[in-house]
Amino acid sequence: MSLEFFIARRYLFAKKKVNFITIISIISIIGVATGVAALIIVLSVFNGFNTRVSSILIGFNPHIRIESNDGKTLENKSEVENKLNLAGVKNFSSYTLNKGLISTDRLNKAIIVKGVDEKSIGKVSGLQEVIKLGSLDLKNDGITGGIVLGRILAGEMRSLLGDTVTILSPSGMEKSLTQFVEPKLMKFVVTGIYEADNQEFDSKFAFISDKNSQELFELENKFNGIEIRFPDINDSENEKEKLSGILGDKYKVSTWFDLNSDYYSIMKIERWVAFIILSLIIIVACFNILASLIMTVIEKKRDIGILKAIGANERTIRRIFLFEGISVGFIGMASGFIIGVGTILVQKYFGFYKLDTRMYSIDALPVELRWMDLVIVPLAAMLLCYLASLYPAKKAAKEDPVSAIRWE
Repeated sequence: MSLEFFIARRYLFAKKKVNFITIISIISIIGVATGVAALIIVLSVFNGFNTRVSSILIGFNPHIRIESNDGKTLENKSEVENKLNLAGVKNFSSYTLNKGLISTDRLNKAIIVKGVDEKSIGKVSGLQEVIKLGSLDLKNDGITGGIVLGRILAGEMRSLLGDTVTILSPSGMEKSLTQFVEPKLMKFVVTGIYEADNQEFDSKFAFISDKNSQELFELENKFNGIEIRFPDINDSENEKEKLSGILGDKYKVSTWFDLNSDYYSIMKIERWVAFIILSLIIIVACFNILASLIMTVIEKKRDIGILKAIGANERTIRRIFLFEGISVGFIGMASGFIIGVGTILVQKYFGFYKLDTRMYSIDALPVELRWMDLVIVPLAAMLLCYLASLYPAKKAAKEDPVSAIRWE
């Protein structure tokens, strides 16, 4: 044990009585511990929700979507599919995506109608896995087709399996306003109800067959795009660059992250705001460390003078008070780390903080520990404590030994 650390430990722990400086040091430890624990807990909660949202979005959406760069339908779908085959892409499926009006005898509502191939949709989407009632049966029997609705949408339309709904095409409605023709519409039988744990999906999206969609929205044999899924989602960015080079400027290639960038941007901003706000707790605690060390320097002025008189240099004195401030920060950081990690582990395995299952699809607050948070938070706390200790340590090192012990 070095001389500096031995003296710093004596100043910090070997006090015979509890004085004002000791109280401030204890408050500093509590402040650092509270800040570190709060940061670890809050960031873990953000991680849990982020993972939960990502699993929902990724499970329901493709890894990559190819669309026409001008926002119109694909000019030559077969050309794109041939290039995908040459690029070694195996799991892809074409789709149509249009706005329509769903109607029953009880309610009308604007929705997004997605036309898919039920034979290949399972390769690029987890739609089949989230169907809770019925099945993905979109066949056309010559009179009506099958339609799959979200749980919320089905509830709003008061539609059950086997009920009939009507979809009106916007193009048909426009023609009916300018010409004496009936609006373009088709009747569908509800064959499935899905629940994607996402209110936007469950309340807005309906799925029909691509053939029915092309007929309803007068697309002829055109599609709005092609969706792709890879064995490993982490390959999406690399495959995006590869496919962009192969397909050229006529096509827009978007990854799952691009398709949901709004969600991730909001979560990223919230995460940083929470980090900055909770860091203020540690900063306040560091001011307490600063104040307690300054008062310690004043209180130990005689000791500093004696140490310098017997040969201690400025570096030794500076390190004594640096060690004292860092020790306070380390005790607070370690305590907060243990409290924070312990709380998250208890929540993860026992779920003591419950959620209302009527509002959420999970019964407990989701949490996830990430090693990056467990490294950055303690290091940030220790850095702030170190910076708070610098000024008092330098002030102590500059004390004049003659004036410090003149009257002793």
